[in-house]
Amino acid sequence: MDKAEIPFLSATVLAELINKREVSSVEAVEAYLDRIDSLNDRLFAYLTVCRDEALRAAAESDLALGQGRAVGPMHGVPVAVKDQIYSAGIRTTGGTPIFKDFVPKEDATVLANLKSAGAVLLGKLNMTELATTGLSHAFDTARNPWDLERFTGGSSSGSGAATAAFMCAASLGEDTGGSVRFPATWCGLVGLRPTWGRVSRYGVMPGVWSMDQIGPITRTVEDCALTLQAIAGRDSKDRYTSSAPVPDYRQALNGEIKGLRVGVVKEMLHNHDVVPGVRDAITAAANSLGRLGAQVDEVSIPMTSHAGTISASIRVEAPTNYRNLLLNHLKEIRHDNRIGFLTNNIMPATAYYKALKLRELLRQETLEALENFDLLVTPTAGVAAQKIEPDPTIDSQKSAGRTPWLLTAAFSLANVPAASICCGFTSDGLPIGMQIAGRPFEEGKILNLAYAYEQANEWRNRKPQI
Repeated sequence: MDKAEIPFLSATVLAELINKREVSSVEAVEAYLDRIDSLNDRLFAYLTVCRDEALRAAAESDLALGQGRAVGPMHGVPVAVKDQIYSAGIRTTGGTPIFKDFVPKEDATVLANLKSAGAVLLGKLNMTELATTGLSHAFDTARNPWDLERFTGGSSSGSGAATAAFMCAASLGEDTGGSVRFPATWCGLVGLRPTWGRVSRYGVMPGVWSMDQIGPITRTVEDCALTLQAIAGRDSKDRYTSSAPVPDYRQALNGEIKGLRVGVVKEMLHNHDVVPGVRDAITAAANSLGRLGAQVDEVSIPMTSHAGTISASIRVEAPTNYRNLLLNHLKEIRHDNRIGFLTNNIMPATAYYKALKLRELLRQETLEALENFDLLVTPTAGVAAQKIEPDPTIDSQKSAGRTPWLLTAAFSLANVPAASICCGFTSDGLPIGMQIAGRPFEEGKILNLAYAYEQANEWRNRKPQI
């Protein structure tokens, strides 16, 4: 096939073609590198491109295949990861020039797992500074392939841009309050935050310890299942990972959702920060699920209305993780992030304690709702991608909290799995995302509902014109 067409294949199809030796891994890597060369100076998706390393790994993949050696489910498939994830011998900046020369000595477990599955690392992806803001970049701001004047959503901004622009077959992001699902919704992708403890965080720069989780960002649900399969599971290096068996996520994608109980969370659908166009798209998506056989009803989870406030109070954990930066590099942290760090650093212990209690109430309400419903549906964000604007300065009246319409924090606080999938477009041609949440460790059920919806609707066929 024409090499220029390779990046437009799904990761799943590409893996099959490489396995059949109809496409070589070297061809695939070269095709993606060509696309990175042509687009990255406009999208700023990659902070580091591992050109030589990727070509060498691809050649080794092709050699292994030719010799009949064991082939993983992502054998030879070019992927990229957020620059928050340690990579042996390759710099890992965490999105800040403060760490521009930091080179880890070993791979994070998720990257090691991807390589064990056969994937080839193309490079490290842009992100908002230290993964603790949704929009503010210390390097060049990543651009949305659907409109270069708009944000991708963060903090996994480069993961959204690169995946949507066909600059990698699949990517990894890190989701604290929504940093996988946020770029997924604004870039028209599938993004999954797994259950807390489902995926190892060893070798990942921390954000908020009690909420951080690594997850895949892909163009299709099947690719999401494939990537999750590669990274999920118990890790002896991360004592907080679960020993629960990892199911076959791709096997779960049968598209059968008849009788599945789906609750549309009314506090999030009718939130005043959700614009009418987004609300209409979610309502239409819920109706589509009903036509596919699901039992769809509204459900009330009152504490979700307070998720933003609770999450902001929990974020006292972030400056605790980066106390050395506050002491020695304060002026090097960008203003938006600096104000957030300093504010959280002086938060009274009583406020943090109250936030923990409120968080537990939210979690209990969410789990109680999931006793009556198999899955929950909400908008991922109340608005589509916003125009890029400068970060607030010392003289600005703008708050550091610039994402009141982001509706992902509730499920992060509840530590339940949640995904975003494209469910329509605005009149301006910008993607809209539907969020699907489920019970702990029931990622397969979330993915299957998303798959049924994806296959029944045409949104997956739209591509940004770049």
